[in-house]
Amino acid sequence: MITLLRTNSEHPDFRTLVTLLDRELHQRDGEEHAFYAQFNTIDAIAHVIVAYAEGKAVGCGAIKFFAEDTTEVKRMFVHANYRSRGVASLVLKELEAWAQELGFTVCVLETGKRQPEAIRLYEKNGYVPTPNYGQYIGVENSVCFRKEIQ
Repeated sequence: MITLLRTNSEHPDFRTLVTLLDRELHQRDGEEHAFYAQFNTIDAIAHVIVAYAEGKAVGCGAIKFFAEDTTEVKRMFVHANYRSRGVASLVLKELEAWAQELGFTVCVLETGKRQPEAIRLYEKNGYVPTPNYGQYIGVENSVCFRKEIQ
C-alpha cells in the first residue's frame, strides 16, 4: 500500500529522493544537465508530496507558483524499484488536488524528450502538450505540458 505525505522541501526523505532524481537526470541529459539544474532548486518549496511503500520513501513531487491561476509541477520521481506500480500517478493526482485546494486551476510542467516514461505518465494523466514556456522556449530537449484541474 502506498501512503502519501504532504510536506515541504525541508523534509529529509524528499531531499534524498531529489538527489537520486538529479543523478538519473545527469546520466540522461549529460552536459545539458547543468542548464536544467539551475531551474530545479528545492529551496523553500512549500508544497511537496512524498510517497511511501512499507515505510520507505519511494517517490515524490512538488508544485510551485507559476502564475495567478497556474502552478508548476516539479521534481517528480519514483525510485526505480517502484516504477510501473502507479506511484507517480498517485503523487501527481495528490499534487493536483492540493493545487485545487490552493485555488489554482491549471498545472504546467516541463520534462525532457529523453524521458519517454515521464511523457507517457503525463499524457496518461490528461496533460496535453503546450508550447515551451519561460526558460524552456527554444530548448530542443524540452517538452512542456498543461492540464486544466478545475
